[in-house]
Amino acid sequence: MKIISLNANGIRAAARKGFFPWMAQQDADIVCIQETKAQHHQLKDREFFPPGYHCYYHDALKPGYSGTAIYAKHQPDRVHYGLGWDTMDCEGRWLQADFGDLSVVSLYFPSGSSSELRQDVKFACMDWIKPKLVEMAASGRDWIICGDWNIAHKKIDLKNWRGNQKNSGFLPEERAWMDEVFGDVGLADAFRLFDPREEQYTWWSNRGQAWANNTGWRIDYHVTTPALADKVTGVEIYKDERFSDHAPLTLEYDYALPERVFGG
Repeated sequence: MKIISLNANGIRAAARKGFFPWMAQQDADIVCIQETKAQHHQLKDREFFPPGYHCYYHDALKPGYSGTAIYAKHQPDRVHYGLGWDTMDCEGRWLQADFGDLSVVSLYFPSGSSSELRQDVKFACMDWIKPKLVEMAASGRDWIICGDWNIAHKKIDLKNWRGNQKNSGFLPEERAWMDEVFGDVGLADAFRLFDPREEQYTWWSNRGQAWANNTGWRIDYHVTTPALADKVTGVEIYKDERFSDHAPLTLEYDYALPERVFGG
């Protein structure tokens, strides 16, 4: 099973930069998109509904903002648009597809970098979602929560960690919360367990020479139940082309999806 996650920073912008032809070549089972920045009615071109995939979009109420999507070759048993909490749901930040015993989520966690108010929203989301994650970890289901969590967990996960300790995305409170997610909550950082190398980043600022100098952050994850983390057989951060200020994060799992493929 091959799953790609990408914060597109606008699905229409990513399309203009060649994302969909690249995606077609990858032959992924599931693709999770964050920050679509579009309403469903604006996506009139068939390109936004790739052939061979069931396509689902969870839009933010605010036009041109946030939003998530899932493209799946296998027809889900159920699709959940949100978590039942308006703060996240009105911004289209959680889209979940269930396939037998597996749930795959496209998650776009809020950023707090724009203002103290948005950082307060981020903290509120952290507090609200933590018990939900505990329930998921203990549910007996397999979970893969893909997406932009907007937090670099450890020093290894960003280049300039010393200068960012007071900035949103690397605050002590945020990092401690991630410690809990990958600790007592009972979930796993599937990429990092497979690839412990330094300088493995998924986002680069558009300022200065961040991309050219690989001055990046690893804020995109596959957060999984532990049994699934043990089934990872390959990982890739694709940087040969730029579809966004984030790079596509691909993980392959030794896991068989239910035989309910497209058209079945």
